[in-house]
Amino acid sequence: MPLEFETDDELERSTNQWMAVGAGLLITMALVFPFYRWYEPSSRDEAREEQAANLAAEGETVWSFNCASCHGLNGEGAVGPALNSQQFLQAATDDQAELLIAVGVPGSEMSAYSLDHGGPLTSEQIKSVVAFIRSWEPDAPDRPDWRDMVGG
Repeated sequence: MPLEFETDDELERSTNQWMAVGAGLLITMALVFPFYRWYEPSSRDEAREEQAANLAAEGETVWSFNCASCHGLNGEGAVGPALNSQQFLQAATDDQAELLIAVGVPGSEMSAYSLDHGGPLTSEQIKSVVAFIRSWEPDAPDRPDWRDMVGG
């Protein structure tokens, strides 16, 4: 004996309405997705640029308290080398600069600045200093003697 079910017309209508709404949303999302794919990369680029600017601004503060006494307020060199030179900025990657700051330079006055190596800076502060150093790149002077700068 086959099972017989009672049909509920109101429930059937409600279910059909929700299915229509769902189908409409699916179609709307399918139509909007190409616009999102076009818009999102530029939005991410703007966010990256803003983040880099904020990081560089933080790095300027960290630089003035920890680095300027040896490398000069604008990286022009003093006791330490001039880091605002085209030669340094083109030769050193961000990872290399972060490593030099974190662990220091053996045989020089450049000590380790990372908390992991007994210094005062977090890894985020070190990244901010590198971002600040990179902010000099567009206007960096040509200084082949950047390593020899002593006394300004």
